[in-house]
Amino acid sequence: MQLNLTGKNFQITPAIKTHSEEKFNQLFKRYTPVNNVHVVLHIENIDHCAEGTLHFHGTEIHAASKASDMYIAINELVDKLSDQMHKHKEKMIDSHRHSS
Repeated sequence: MQLNLTGKNFQITPAIKTHSEEKFNQLFKRYTPVNNVHVVLHIENIDHCAEGTLHFHGTEIHAASKASDMYIAINELVDKLSDQMHKHKEKMIDSHRHSS
């Protein structure tokens, strides 16, 4: 499992990097087949934005969040990706149940 952090017109501080790694490690523990995650952090006017693409079970899941603080944006991004992964996993389980 690999986490790639990129700052677009934004310097990633060690504190933000540590916070991101902690949040995404929780996600990695919950969903083991995650291959890698690419996260782009940037600032638009006064909004802090976090965008993430996650490679999971051969599919790509994308989410984005905006907040007044970068830490909040990262937390919201992880929550959105987790919700989408859960939905995808449920769809896979339902399709296997109905196919037989």
